[in-house]
Amino acid sequence: MAWTTIEHAAMQRALDSARRGAGRVEPNPMVGAVVATPDGTIVGTGCHERFGGPHAEVNALAAAGPAARGGTLFVTLEPCCHHGKTPPCTDAIQAAGIARVVVAAADPYPEVAGRGIALLRAAGVTVDTGLLECEAARLIAPFTKLVTTGQPWVIAKWAMSLDGHVAAPSSAGDRWISSEESRRLVHELRGRCDAILIGIGTALADDPLLTARPAGPRTPLRIVLDGAARLPPESQLVRSAREAPLLVAVGPAAPADRLRTLEAAGAEIWRPDLADRDARLRALLAHLGTRRMTNLLVEGGPEVLASFAALDAIDEVWAFVAPKLLGGPITPAITGHGGAASALAGSIDIEEITHPGGDILIRGTVRKA
Repeated sequence: MAWTTIEHAAMQRALDSARRGAGRVEPNPMVGAVVATPDGTIVGTGCHERFGGPHAEVNALAAAGPAARGGTLFVTLEPCCHHGKTPPCTDAIQAAGIARVVVAAADPYPEVAGRGIALLRAAGVTVDTGLLECEAARLIAPFTKLVTTGQPWVIAKWAMSLDGHVAAPSSAGDRWISSEESRRLVHELRGRCDAILIGIGTALADDPLLTARPAGPRTPLRIVLDGAARLPPESQLVRSAREAPLLVAVGPAAPADRLRTLEAAGAEIWRPDLADRDARLRALLAHLGTRRMTNLLVEGGPEVLASFAALDAIDEVWAFVAPKLLGGPITPAITGHGGAASALAGSIDIEEITHPGGDILIRGTVRKA
């Protein structure tokens, strides 16, 4: 179908509006909607603002009021047709007298999955699909993965020097490789994720807090992969466990006394009866999916990142490259797990390159086979 410039602009506005829900609507998808009169004048814009709240279509129709009758609704995701937290959007569209609906992407949720479009057409509403479909599909990719695989979208993040170091030598003076602006972006990212994960090596070496500062729309669950329950009770993670949730993922042989100490401090212990580390990691991803966690940020060291790469579990990459030369032996960002590093070679679709604080931020998605 040949789309007009006005139609493109309307759907782009709907996509821009949808992004305002990031971190607030999960495990629902981000959705935006625009109502336009027959001559293309936009009379209402809305997004899904928070989980459990009105959907984007309802907010856009409310903003348009009576001007919606006979107009076109541009929506980034197929309207829902079932009773969930809110009534079906297909009912609201018909009640508002909308004559045409333009849908960017179909809804992967099984209870919708084409039924919303079919219902509207059966009611006499013209429905056209596919306008900016790729952009809309990318917007809901974490939601799509959750509902189709039962696992969260995994974002791998690391910072490195220009010569490949992912950790500053102890003699370097500054513990940070990346700039202050880059670190601010990481805190923003943390604040819209459901969980942040590191390995015990990073926990012992850095004693991180792993909170979003300032706080974002979500309070992420902090996860430590710690097979032998070595996380010290005096660590920042454990001492703050009653203020910010902490999950320690341990192996079946973790000492009972250490588990009792961590639990007494407020930590949640996750202990599957699986001796194999890869099997535990797969089980953990499935466990987070059952808890409806949509975005998982992995800030672990090279071995943890390699473990995720080996399972083909990384979906998105945030790589910060600082204009620094630190010299000496290099530890790559992904290493220590056989051929895991090569699993990602040449398979990143770069979406954005920016320069926060003089660094280079390369952000992209992992191309799946």
